[in-house]
Amino acid sequence: MGKLLITDDAAFMRMTLKNIVTAAGYEVVAEAANGYEAIEQYKETKPDLVTLDITMPELDGLEALKQIKQHDPDAKIIMCSAMGQQDMVLNAIQNGASDFIVKPFDENRITETIERTLSK
Repeated sequence: MGKLLITDDAAFMRMTLKNIVTAAGYEVVAEAANGYEAIEQYKETKPDLVTLDITMPELDGLEALKQIKQHDPDAKIIMCSAMGQQDMVLNAIQNGASDFIVKPFDENRITETIERTLSK
């Protein structure tokens, strides 16, 4: 149905998102705790879709987005943001993000966003 790379610096958030997407029939092929790991995992696993947390230590989601898109302009990336990060989400969309989801996660919104993004 689709291979996903989940990126978030919080292990609990990665686990929560993984549980939601696997229950919906998606396969999580890799997880990353920061932008550097996300870029490496993207190159290694070539997932169909990436979720990227915007705010992470070492390398944030915006910079990871830019580097993944530079490596693969067709990469499908959904940004994960907390409330109040609208400017960063807009910046991410302008830099090639396909869509975004807001924390705390809503299961229906996540699956709808993934389905819509993968069908593009």
